[in-house]
Amino acid sequence: MPHQHFKIYKPYGIISQTHSNDARQVRKKRFLKELYDFPEDIMPIGRLDEKSEGLLLMTTDGKLSDTVNRSGLEKEYFAQVDGEITDEAIIELQHGLKIGLHGSKYKTLPCKARRIEVPNLPERKKKIRDARHGPTSWVSIVLTEGKFHQVRKMTSAVGFPTLRLVRVRIGDIHLNEMQPGDVIPIVI
Repeated sequence: MPHQHFKIYKPYGIISQTHSNDARQVRKKRFLKELYDFPEDIMPIGRLDEKSEGLLLMTTDGKLSDTVNRSGLEKEYFAQVDGEITDEAIIELQHGLKIGLHGSKYKTLPCKARRIEVPNLPERKKKIRDARHGPTSWVSIVLTEGKFHQVRKMTSAVGFPTLRLVRVRIGDIHLNEMQPGDVIPIVI
């Protein structure tokens, strides 16, 4: 049987796995299986944490998943950050910086980073905050690696913590006009 592949707009609040064998987690968490009746041997290609949203690829092809994760393929994120991000902070992001990873310091690879206008994204159901708490700004960050909470750690390290994080592109596959919870079969 041929492999199956899907692109998903993973909503905020859902874990990047179809299920869990941990009974405590099953009672308290939401999983991808509530979005679609996926094949039993499906797996995510990479992950997005529970509080992040956006493009997630799923496949039944373990070799493809491993190849994509190790290939240095570009992944683009739009991050809404606390405050008006500065040119200096953008330059720091571009050149790579040290973040905490598994109890030690890790120097991120250079990346593409730029300030962007407020993107046309679906409204998030869980409110982030309002203008009374100060200004926010948006930045596009394009990575070729994917460490644990990397974008959040990077923006925080330059003094602009992430409030909302949306992955909009993996390689040539884009989120486009998808809405949270959408699942589309694709050919890879």
